[in-house]
Amino acid sequence: MASLADPLPIEPRGPLDARVRVPGSKSLTNRALLVAALADGTSILRGPLVSDDTDVMIRSLRQLGAGIDDASGDWRVDGTGARLRGPDAPLHVGNSGTTARFLTAAACLADGLVVIDGDPRMRERPIADLVAALTALGARCETLGENGCPPVRIAGGELPGGRATIDASRSSQYVSGVLLTAPYAKRDVELELAGGRLISRPYVELTLQVMRAFGAEAGWTDDGRLRVASGARYSGRDYAIEPDASAAACPFCAAAIAGGRVRVDGIPEDSIQADLGLLPLLAEMGCRVARGPDYAEVEGPAGALRPIDVDLNDLPDAALALAVVALFADGPSHIRNVGSLRIKETDRLSALEAELTRLGANARAGEEDLRIEPGPLRGADIRTYRDHRMAMAFALAGLRVPGVRIQDPGCVAKTWPGYFAALAHL
Repeated sequence: MASLADPLPIEPRGPLDARVRVPGSKSLTNRALLVAALADGTSILRGPLVSDDTDVMIRSLRQLGAGIDDASGDWRVDGTGARLRGPDAPLHVGNSGTTARFLTAAACLADGLVVIDGDPRMRERPIADLVAALTALGARCETLGENGCPPVRIAGGELPGGRATIDASRSSQYVSGVLLTAPYAKRDVELELAGGRLISRPYVELTLQVMRAFGAEAGWTDDGRLRVASGARYSGRDYAIEPDASAAACPFCAAAIAGGRVRVDGIPEDSIQADLGLLPLLAEMGCRVARGPDYAEVEGPAGALRPIDVDLNDLPDAALALAVVALFADGPSHIRNVGSLRIKETDRLSALEAELTRLGANARAGEEDLRIEPGPLRGADIRTYRDHRMAMAFALAGLRVPGVRIQDPGCVAKTWPGYFAALAHL
């Protein structure tokens, strides 16, 4: 049997007829973990994601004093009442952006020095815009790495609060990081968006939803600022984690590519997860999309897929799977306003250009966009750059193209350890 370090061949197949349930949302799991750790009392998180990213969040929160029992399917979190302790060693967050950014803000509440560090790629992912906003709110923190990147050192003690301007043009996680800790600031926190720009706004809405579910008072002002009331503390509660819409993008796109039908169970019809915005885009390309009270379903088109020209600023993670779908369209596609992909787990725009070209397309990445002109497709060994979403997205091409192999398939453990087993059962 091949190991998870060996290239993994993908077997062509189709049309599909499958029902799947994807793992819990990483975005919701890591937000709920932090909020529950700060809360008064005990929380039960139901259906959380078990993955590398959530593991590093749990380990880091334990270092800060939270009690977390993740031995069973549902997790118990004993809150600290925002009384975090200064850890004995740096928090090592690997390449988990949510962990690094959320805990940089939360560490302002610790009773001692906190250093947050990560793997070599994390040391290339900027965090200075978050540190600048926290400093403007009275925190004592600084970046120690090159070009405003981790490691980050936070003195702890308190978050004074007040007003600050935050640059959210590269990552909404900077905004979410401040918001999640803001209920414990000494004064109300009010954030103004620099230039009025906010990438991936649905993820900030998700943050606000989680905060309010645990008792915070947070939202938008009439003039477009974000405001969080000081003193409206989190209270422990029973909280259900929705299935991950970012993960579900791959089964949805599998139906578009291979034909047939795939239903993803467990996704509430009123979910506000950003990557569910992929569904109307697949419909625009010719797929049939159906939603029910607790499912979403995609059926591939009867004929050829249509090309698409789309702004994906609100859901940049979906760009990877959609770019692979575009390989099979009957004309060129254009994915716009996704400059944030350059500071993800890898420079995803450059990686997409390289691997789409390797499969036979004419792909051109600009500073903030990607153009894809389909060509005669061929099998290839796909480099994944240690990026889970590259591995997951490009495996979909192998459903139609013989000879596709995924290098370093084990990288999917970051968010969906069982991805390739699920793909094999479609």
